[in-house]
Amino acid sequence: MSGAGQNKNMDRKLLCGLGVIGVIAADLVARTVLTENPAYSIGLLDGVFVIGGIALIQRWYKKGKAEQHAMASEPIDSRTSPVDHGETFADLEMPDLTLRGLFGHFGPGVILMMTGIGTSHLVVAPHAGGQFAYALLWCLPLAYIFKYYGFEMAFRFTNATGKSMIEAYSTAWKKWPLWYVLITTLIQCALGQAGRLIAAAAVMYYVGTVSMGLPISLTMYGLILAVISVTVILRGRYKAVELSAKILAGILVLSTVAVYVAQPAPLSAMGHFFLVEIPEGSWLIIAAFLGLLPTGIDVSLQASEWGKAKKKGMSKIRDEMESLGLAKRFDPFAPNRDDLAVDTSKLPEHARQYCQRWFKIGIWDFRQGHVISFILACIFLLLAAVWLYPSDVEGRAVMGEIAGIFTESIGPAMMSVFMLGAFAATFSTAFNYFDGWPRIVGACCRNLFHGTAGLSGIDREALTDEHRKRWYSEFNIYRATMLYSLVTSVAIIAGLERPVFLVLTASALAAFVAPVIFYLNFRYCLLIIPREDRAFYPSTFARWFGWTSIVVFTAMTSIAIYWTILVPILGG
Repeated sequence: MSGAGQNKNMDRKLLCGLGVIGVIAADLVARTVLTENPAYSIGLLDGVFVIGGIALIQRWYKKGKAEQHAMASEPIDSRTSPVDHGETFADLEMPDLTLRGLFGHFGPGVILMMTGIGTSHLVVAPHAGGQFAYALLWCLPLAYIFKYYGFEMAFRFTNATGKSMIEAYSTAWKKWPLWYVLITTLIQCALGQAGRLIAAAAVMYYVGTVSMGLPISLTMYGLILAVISVTVILRGRYKAVELSAKILAGILVLSTVAVYVAQPAPLSAMGHFFLVEIPEGSWLIIAAFLGLLPTGIDVSLQASEWGKAKKKGMSKIRDEMESLGLAKRFDPFAPNRDDLAVDTSKLPEHARQYCQRWFKIGIWDFRQGHVISFILACIFLLLAAVWLYPSDVEGRAVMGEIAGIFTESIGPAMMSVFMLGAFAATFSTAFNYFDGWPRIVGACCRNLFHGTAGLSGIDREALTDEHRKRWYSEFNIYRATMLYSLVTSVAIIAGLERPVFLVLTASALAAFVAPVIFYLNFRYCLLIIPREDRAFYPSTFARWFGWTSIVVFTAMTSIAIYWTILVPILGG
């Protein structure tokens, strides 16, 4: 079986399992929403729904295997054989797929994971566990399962085309997705970044002001960390972001798992993963979970830009393919979806395998981050339920209260370990967003405005004097947006020094803008990636489960908007 076939078979098995869990979760959520009562028991209708759903999943699984077998036995049409450009791509070095090699290749998926780990894991999850014990555990698998394809499609698209999802958005009528993303990203740069930055500042506040007695305010810590982040990014490169994420991720994972192993939650608590309860006053937390677990879906656009900047796989050879006539050049001001597509059958076998291997690495990169993020979210909520419940878990010294989990479970010596891990997670989150959101603003502008398109790119090695002098170049828009994010986020923190509230609000905002981006990512993968491309085009199950996920996630987000915004406004 080919590498692409093996990859698809692995995808199908994994997603079959996710689908079974998803059907059960959807049934439990539906029961709770429709009956307004927690799903304490499974009835006859539940059994019919779950069994029917699993039967459909098995049917699609078997059908997919049959299709794969049929495709493998089809003769190759000589008319679709690639023109010999073997010498052009002969110098492409195949990536190392050993465990050591994979870790070295990982990047955008790790960064995506670290943009979520921090605020959602270290603030929202402990707040949920401290206030409602295990009642909201069901939110975690719901968010991770039904948001999966919102992220994966962005990775898939960039690996299949060598382009960013932003380019695909520019093909829509009047480019409305670009305007939507541009406006919401500018809001996120201010309010969203304030929620991320204040979490890192809260760690420093507890260590410096509460513990050591330094006369420094929470706002000043936020300003110091923001200036450090922006300075490092403007002076550094993409690899600095990637390397820092890997190191900081390792610190947090090891310290958190060590604490949980020393004092785990009781096994009886695990039933709450399947028991849907919505305690009074919990909707803002549910919205926060939907928004920032594993992270905001808008970050998929950042990951797409990071993947393109990494210049591996299809993004490395796309320009060469265009110069050889193997792919069309895309003009954002005469946008045509067909110009983004790549017919990989025209590539020599070596180049095709090169792209497919990097796609496999990209998917593994994303999945390992997704799984690690899920485990950590569960651990933090479970530990908070064990050690902090009942507690509101809020205030400027919130990190000290959460650190009590570590000191009470193992001993005072763990305080420094937790603070190091907490700072690693929260600072890397803010750090990555200072780079990610400005990238998206610049990418939108290069597809909206001719002047910016003529001076596109933020890679310092490719910049000219014109790029640096013209205010409307993508590089200067990227830098200006970064400074705007710094000023506005610090100003919001200065006016509202409430870490938990700001984090919850920023997280809910991420949930409210997510369904549109989810839909667009999924739709453009189906429209642009050639259906005949067995390696990159989504499988039958992926398409079915993707549409189901959009419906479920949009429904849950709509309910969250109703309870967190409309009910308070209407006084219901």
